[in-house]
Amino acid sequence: MFPQEIIRHKRNGQKLSKEEIDFFIKGVVNKDIADIQTAALTMAIFLNGFDKEETVALTLAMRDSGDVLKWNLPAPVIDKHSTGGVGDKVSLMLAPILAACGGFVPMIAGRGLGHTGGTLDKLDSIVGYNTLSDNATFTKTVKDVGCAIIGQTGNLAPADKKIYAIRDVCGTVESIPLITASILSKKLAAGLEYLVMDLKCGSGAFMENLADAKALARSIVDVAQGAGTKTSAVITDMNSVLGYTVGNALEVKEAVEYLQGKNINRRLDEVTKALCEELLVACGLCSNQKEAAEKIGKVLSSGQAAEKFAKMTAALGGPSDFMEKYETYLPQASVIRPVFAKEPGYVTGMAVRDIGMLLVGLKGGRVHPDQKLDYATGFSDFCQIGDYVDGSRPLAVIHAQSEEDFSKTAEALLKLIKIGDKKPIDKVILGKVA
Repeated sequence: MFPQEIIRHKRNGQKLSKEEIDFFIKGVVNKDIADIQTAALTMAIFLNGFDKEETVALTLAMRDSGDVLKWNLPAPVIDKHSTGGVGDKVSLMLAPILAACGGFVPMIAGRGLGHTGGTLDKLDSIVGYNTLSDNATFTKTVKDVGCAIIGQTGNLAPADKKIYAIRDVCGTVESIPLITASILSKKLAAGLEYLVMDLKCGSGAFMENLADAKALARSIVDVAQGAGTKTSAVITDMNSVLGYTVGNALEVKEAVEYLQGKNINRRLDEVTKALCEELLVACGLCSNQKEAAEKIGKVLSSGQAAEKFAKMTAALGGPSDFMEKYETYLPQASVIRPVFAKEPGYVTGMAVRDIGMLLVGLKGGRVHPDQKLDYATGFSDFCQIGDYVDGSRPLAVIHAQSEEDFSKTAEALLKLIKIGDKKPIDKVILGKVA
């Protein structure tokens, strides 16, 4: 086989065989295929698409391009993946909740991308926590604690890492087959038996409208099922910041307090529990949604979920007393002050993507891949759709490192939140795909 012939076949709209796809992916990893050829094929796929069989073949080839973890555990191996949003710290609560409910959660997470925050960046704000743990520590933590959240190791789906870097600079990110294979190759390499997708939809998501979100959900569910992992998707709203906080250390603080039963945000609670319930029923740890809801409530109220987070943090290098002294371990900004709306009224909307970019401006997100983040900056007490804001209820509390940064961020934030006279209806669960 020749790579240029495979490129030509897809350029001309032909279906690629499993053998062609396997050949190409192996060539990407062993460097027999040049980056320009990978770029050409991804553009051909972007323009002409892949059907389900091609996408399954691509996903499995990328999964098998490196290590594939095997588990011999007494309970189901389960996980979730989010397509990214602003204030999305669901993974930080979901993994320990599911572990406390009896599942095993080997979560391979990512860093921030564009306006969306990354789970690894949040965990990096915890002193000592090693998000780049080796496979031996990762597997031991999952077995001993029930959950572990780390980043993609060097030999876990290495083809995806290489191909994504090329797509990112060649204008082929927004391809449903390529997005599907990228997400699933990493998740399937972690040896999952059950997966739930959190498909974000709205102004703060990569999929801004419901039709596109449903199309991606359908693709991921079909391909994952075809690859042998039982999968479903929950489509959730991202037209509002998720939770009260935006920013790495601030989101960790909110997640810890949620697990401790404090300062619970309604929308964040609803999304987290919906995803947990979906997995617990799918994997057989609960027989129905009512039983799952009761089990989740029990592990939260008893402190079992919080204990799992504490044990995971310690096992991966963080402080052993983090849950008791989290505020002393998390960094704090120099300037912490509220910003108020110019006129009182109900919050009727917000430009969530632009709010995410404000965090980038505060150096809490990346402009270039090697940038060192400021984990302390961001927003707390962020207003929610339907909140009444006035001289006592702020739009948000800004955490900045200088008066200049605070002033610029406050001025920008005032333009990104809409205020009206009528309280709007706010819905967070938009649909499911199974």
